[in-house]
Amino acid sequence: MAKLKVTLNKSLIGRKKDHIATVTALGLKKIGKTVEHEDTPQIRGMIKKVEYLLKVEEV
Repeated sequence: MAKLKVTLNKSLIGRKKDHIATVTALGLKKIGKTVEHEDTPQIRGMIKKVEYLLKVEEV
């Protein structure tokens, strides 16, 4: 299965609580940090919810 490289590009200050919780659940805490996840429908859904805060690349 493919992997996704997810990077937090924008600040979480002033965002909705559920958006902050989603980004935290993805494993991101600071701007510029990157994590890798398997490309599953669950992860894709989380990314779609907060895609305006993230940069996503396929690995």
